Amino acid sequence: MEFNAAGRRLLAIVAHPDDAEFSAGGTIARWISEGGEASYLICTDGAAGGGDPTHTPEWLRATREREQREAAEFLGVSHVAFLRHRDGELVATLELRRQIARQVRMLKPDVAIVPNPVRHWHWGATSLRIFHPDHIAVGEAALAALYPGVGNAWTFMELLDEGLEPHTVPEIWVVSPSEPDYAVDISGSFQKKIAAIRKHRSQVGDRPIEERLAERARQAGEQFGLGCAEVFLRLTIDW
Repeated sequence: MEFNAAGRRLLAIVAHPDDAEFSAGGTIARWISEGGEASYLICTDGAAGGGDPTHTPEWLRATREREQREAAEFLGVSHVAFLRHRDGELVATLELRRQIARQVRMLKPDVAIVPNPVRHWHWGATSLRIFHPDHIAVGEAALAALYPGVGNAWTFMELLDEGLEPHTVPEIWVVSPSEPDYAVDISGSFQKKIAAIRKHRSQVGDRPIEERLAERARQAGEQFGLGCAEVFLRLTIDW
């Protein structure tokens, strides 16, 4: 499928600050460079991230939000929203679905990038970090919000009272799929992805992340004949 970003809106719905850059930073950078608009919805406060015991939850909360804004600005992301649920304790509740639906109706994206709500084991999933329970909760809540919540006027009717009309998102791209069916060539945006991840200093510090992420991108692209890619399971909402 052709990569078509010009004049279109993309929304990345993720659990933590830095998730968007790690999972789809090259795609987002390319999307914006080719004339698309991108937004983020961050569902937790990130206050449990990092391994330094001297970092208090209050410090992490403020620091990670600032770092996320810096990374988003670096990539050219136009809008960042934070739901600020407690990091590590997220559950796919009806309220979380409602909050996601609200943002989607406000931003009216053409494409939504969401986490995979299913644990599975394959070449790119040998680390439990990929399947953090917050990622799974956001994936489940986001998919339930996108269908039927966002496009159905009779779901979350209180959003109509807020002036938010139903909106159907034509494409949903699920990250870390066991059987991807769509790849984005990020050979021209990989270094920007790495630079954006580096903005999350409290999480990555000076760790040598580039080699590991380059190998992951190489493996991801291999099955699609690409040297450097991010891959997704592409879902549509149709009748």
